[in-house]
Amino acid sequence: MDRATKKTALKKLRLSNPWHFLALGFGSGLAPFMPGTFGTLAALPFVFLLPLLPVSGQVALVLAVSLIGIYICEVASRDMGVHDHSAIVWDEVAGMMITMIAVPLSITNLAVGFLVFRLFDILKPWPISYFDRQVHGGLGIMLDDIIAGVLSLLTMQALLHYGLLTV
Repeated sequence: MDRATKKTALKKLRLSNPWHFLALGFGSGLAPFMPGTFGTLAALPFVFLLPLLPVSGQVALVLAVSLIGIYICEVASRDMGVHDHSAIVWDEVAGMMITMIAVPLSITNLAVGFLVFRLFDILKPWPISYFDRQVHGGLGIMLDDIIAGVLSLLTMQALLHYGLLTV
């Protein structure tokens, strides 16, 4: 998608619309470069809430964020007239939250989780790439980042298990 098309699509969104505001990761998706990275950073307040909940509560919160994300991303994408515009970053918020389920909070763990999730999200190894190409709409926007989040979660849990991250 060329730069003019991206700008035109963005003009169709309003931060005063709660669905657009959330889809844009509280505005972080409007960053002029690397909006996915800024969207992942927008997840940090939610990540800080996770350890306050039991693991079952963390899973429930992440499930709610992901399910509502399907609708949020569908609305923003439809209103823009563009599938998976780079400014739509609610999927990164959900993916980063998934990454950090049952991971003790520390600067090191946050940094590693952030890097692992961004690598999976950017590189899109199989099966992420398959679902990114095959599934469309709000579910398609969310699904590749949900899978990236699950693979990142598994990576983080393996690193914790083998003592390579702080507990």
